[in-house]
Amino acid sequence: MLEISNLRLPLDAGLPHGENLVRRRIAKAVGCEPRCIADMRLLKRSVDARKKNDVHFVATYAFSLIDADELDAVRRGCRPPVHLKLHEPYVGYRPKRLKRRPAIRPVVVGTGPAGLFAAWALAKAGACPLVVERGECVDGRLESVARFNEGGPLDPDSNIQFGEGGAGTFSDGKLTTNTKNPRCKDVLHIFAEAGAPKEILWQAKPHIGTDLLVDVVRRMREEIVAMGGEVRFDARFESPRFANGSLESVSIVDVKTGKAECVQARHLVLACGHSARDTFQAVHDAGLFMERKPFSVGVRIEHPQKLIDRSQYGKAASHPALGAADYKLAVHLESGRGVYTFCMCPGGEVVCAASEEGGVCVNGMSRFAREGRNANAAVLVGVDDRDLPGDSVLAGVELQRMMERAAYEAAGSTYAAPAQYVGDFLAHRASDGPVDEGVVPTYARGVAWCDLRQVLPEFVSRSIEEALPLLDKRLRGFASKTAVMTGVETRSSSPVRIVRQKDTMQAVFREGADSSQNGTGVYPCGEGAGYAGGIMSAAVDGLRVAEALIDALACEEERG
Repeated sequence: MLEISNLRLPLDAGLPHGENLVRRRIAKAVGCEPRCIADMRLLKRSVDARKKNDVHFVATYAFSLIDADELDAVRRGCRPPVHLKLHEPYVGYRPKRLKRRPAIRPVVVGTGPAGLFAAWALAKAGACPLVVERGECVDGRLESVARFNEGGPLDPDSNIQFGEGGAGTFSDGKLTTNTKNPRCKDVLHIFAEAGAPKEILWQAKPHIGTDLLVDVVRRMREEIVAMGGEVRFDARFESPRFANGSLESVSIVDVKTGKAECVQARHLVLACGHSARDTFQAVHDAGLFMERKPFSVGVRIEHPQKLIDRSQYGKAASHPALGAADYKLAVHLESGRGVYTFCMCPGGEVVCAASEEGGVCVNGMSRFAREGRNANAAVLVGVDDRDLPGDSVLAGVELQRMMERAAYEAAGSTYAAPAQYVGDFLAHRASDGPVDEGVVPTYARGVAWCDLRQVLPEFVSRSIEEALPLLDKRLRGFASKTAVMTGVETRSSSPVRIVRQKDTMQAVFREGADSSQNGTGVYPCGEGAGYAGGIMSAAVDGLRVAEALIDALACEEERG
C-alpha cells in the first residue's frame, strides 16, 4: 500500500458520505483516475483552523491501486505539499518473553495508566505480576464517586484520584503528548484493542472520554488476569523493606479491614500517582532519593462551549464534522513565570477531585461525545523553588495542602468549590452569586461565591490576573466577564521526583545509605514518580519501565 500525507480535504470529507470525495481528492493529488484507487484507510486527520474563513482537514491516508502498473505514474504525478511513500503497517507490541514464571513475582503499585500498562506488558512477557490498588475496581469506584458528588462522605482511598484507572479515568481521556516516543503508537493500539474507539488511531488529538475509559481499563485488567497476573483492589501499599540495599518485601494493608500483609518482593513498579502523598512520605522514610520538581497550581475556568467553537472555527463552528472545539494556550509574564491552560475538556464538567478530608480541589472531565454546555480547562501558574519554604523535599505537597484547606474553609468547611466570575476577579471584588448570562458552574457539589484571592497564594492570583488579558488575545472571549473560575486546581502533576537511574530505571538511595550493586529493585514510574504528564506519557513510561524490569528478570533467568 501507499501512504499519502498532507492531503487537504473539505470538512464534508468527515461526514459519513465523504468516502467518494476523499477518493477523488487522492486521485487528483497523485494524478490518476478515481477508479484506480482501491482500498483506503484513514491514518491521521487534523483540523486546520488558522484562517477562520477556510477551515479544513489535513489528512494522511493509506491506499492501494487496482493496477500495480499505475505505481510509477502515480509517484511521478504527486507534487508538494502532498507527500507519497510506501505504507509500513503496524506490527503490534511484542515485549521480550520470559522462559518461565519468576519464582518471586514482581509487584506493581497503582492501576493508573503507568501501572496498568506496566502490569499489562509484564503479564504479556510471562512475569505474572501482582498488582495492588488502594482504590476500588472501576465499578465500585463509580459508585463511590457518585455518592460523594451527591453530598456523601469522602472515601480517602477510592475517589477521583484513587481507584482502577487512576486519575485519568475521570478526565477527558486525552491521549496527546509532547513525547515523540515510538511507543505512543503502541499505547493507542493497545487501548483500541481493549475497546477504545478506533478513531483514536487516526485523530490528531485523540481522546477516549471518561464514559468509555471505564470499560477500557476493566478490559485491560481482565487481560492482565487472563495472562497470569493478579489484581487486588482495596490494597494500599504502605512501605518497602530492604536488605543489603535491595528490595526484600513490601507491606500492603487491606483498607477495608486494616489488616497488614508482608509480601515478598524483589522487584517493585512504583506507579502510585501524583496524589499518593502518604506513599511519597514512605519512600522518603525508606531512604530513597527524592527531589523537588517544578509543578503548577491554579483554578478551573469555564466558558460556554459555543463561545469556544466560534472563537476557534468562525462560521464553520456549526459544521457536523467538527464537533466541540478545544484550545491550548500559554503566555510568559514579565515576572518570568509561565501561565498556561491544561487538560482542556470540551463539552465537559468540573469535578470534585478531593482525596484528603478537609481539602477541596477540582479537575475536569469530558465524555466521549463532548456534548456538555460548558468547556473547561485548568489555568495554571508554574511553581518552583522560590515559592517553597525551607529545604524539605515534600514542601510542594504542603503548598498543595495549604491551598486545598483554604478552599475548604472558604466554602464554609464543606466540599463545595470556591468560585468567582472573571470580571469580578479582575475588578478585585468578590462574586456574591449568579449573574444574568453568567456561566453556570458544573461542579457537582455546588460553589461558594467568593474572592479567590482569599484562597490562592498571592503569586498565583497576581499571575492569573496578569495572564487573563494576554490569553484573551490568543482566544477571543477567554477573559469574558461572565466566565467562571473555580478553585483550586492543585493536582496537575507531582511536586516530587523519585530519582531513578537512566540505564536500569531503578530508584537509588540517598547519599550515605546502603546500596546493592544489583540495584534497589524499585522502579519509579509515571506521573507520581515525576516522569510523565498525562495519560499517554504515563502509559509510555509504564511500557519503558516494564521493558527494563523484563530485561532484569531475563538476566536473572540466565544466571539461574
